[in-house]
Amino acid sequence: MRSEQQVNTAIEQYADMVRRLCMVHLKNYADTQDIFQNVFLKYALSNIVFESDEHEKAWIVRVTINECKDLLKSFFVRKTVPLSEALSCAVHIESQEKEVLQAVLSLPQKYREVVYLYYYEGYSAVEIGRLLSKNVNTVYTLLNRSKQKLKEMLGGDFDE
Repeated sequence: MRSEQQVNTAIEQYADMVRRLCMVHLKNYADTQDIFQNVFLKYALSNIVFESDEHEKAWIVRVTINECKDLLKSFFVRKTVPLSEALSCAVHIESQEKEVLQAVLSLPQKYREVVYLYYYEGYSAVEIGRLLSKNVNTVYTLLNRSKQKLKEMLGGDFDE
């Protein structure tokens, strides 16, 4: 079990990332708050000794994704309709950014995950492969296909 100071430090450091990951997966603010609490409760109760800050961050990303997937598989979520969209929670973003965000959120989950981790969190394809338990070449394929889908939706060229 971790000390209160360790948990508070982790929350300060990773809160925004966890919320963004949840919003990308769940598109629902209330569910995002629930998962946020679950992730940091698991962190507080875990006895894992992290090798580095990057290892700790990867653990939090993995736990967040797993919690989101578990929620999405639950009976309650499968049998209900979401009340809000992610864009209703987005604050002060430009119309062009809103259009891109809307396009990214409309991608199928397998594309949405890799796009978010690559472009928003700055993970490499190798790191994404480890986080999502996917082959690196699969990650590259998903990134390329998602770029093509975004290009079709938005028109224009996308260069990194």
